[in-house]
Amino acid sequence: MKIRTLGRHVREGVKNLGRNGWMSFASISAVTITLFILGVFLILAMNVNYFAQTVEKQVEIRVFMDLLATKENITQVENNIKKLPQVESVSFIPKDEGLKKFKESLGEKAYLFEGLEESNPLPDAFTVKTKQPQDTAAVAAQIKNIQYVKSLTYGEGTVDKLFSLTGAVRNVGIAFIIGLGFTAMFLIANTIKLTIVARRREIEIMKLVGATNWFIRWPFFVEGLMMGVAGALIPTIMLMVGYYYLLDAIHSSFEASQLFKLLPLFPLVYQVALALLAIGAFIGIWGSLVSVRRFLRV
Repeated sequence: MKIRTLGRHVREGVKNLGRNGWMSFASISAVTITLFILGVFLILAMNVNYFAQTVEKQVEIRVFMDLLATKENITQVENNIKKLPQVESVSFIPKDEGLKKFKESLGEKAYLFEGLEESNPLPDAFTVKTKQPQDTAAVAAQIKNIQYVKSLTYGEGTVDKLFSLTGAVRNVGIAFIIGLGFTAMFLIANTIKLTIVARRREIEIMKLVGATNWFIRWPFFVEGLMMGVAGALIPTIMLMVGYYYLLDAIHSSFEASQLFKLLPLFPLVYQVALALLAIGAFIGIWGSLVSVRRFLRV
């Protein structure tokens, strides 16, 4: 296509937006409202997934050694745990450090356990993290069979329920986003279709005087693209500003900042903006081309 011809199509597409002001406004408004709702749920789903990942990463296995285990035995156990392919890290906790942390967790009642340093009843321990949190139970079962390991804990039962819950939340979020996305596509496409229907006479006349199908399509292609991008740009800005103030409000309150762990502003806004702009542009182009096609059969 020649540059001059492309320029003509772009100019015609821009002019069509002005000529059909109210219909263009209705289409852009439909895109804006629908993509704003989609963007809100997209941000919500991303933060729910982030929260689930944060919780999963906190899952760890606490391995307690036999009280009679020597330093050589402890080293042997550590090496055996590290050999497991699912294990990401192993941290050794001497019994003195374990007692110190235990007393710190008691707060004001720590004095009840004063004097235990000389006859520390706690065993040496390891903290084990897996590469995939879902492998925790399988790794725990293998570690349990290692010699000199007396016991271990990882929240058996609770962890399984946690993984089931986070998995269900992710699946529901993905299904909801996909469903809302398809709903947005058809709603917006039908709105754009009304814009095209109002100009069917123009299309029929151009077709009768010998204009090719693509010569007719291109201005509508440009028009649909601009409506889609404009309709996506507005909710993107609104969501960016709204999320910024939401983060600011949460961070200004210590209690809220501890309770709600949200994704940082960047790169979240880039990801959401890119998704909404791509969806808006695609829907605008797709809606225009599909709607024009039925009027090209003259």
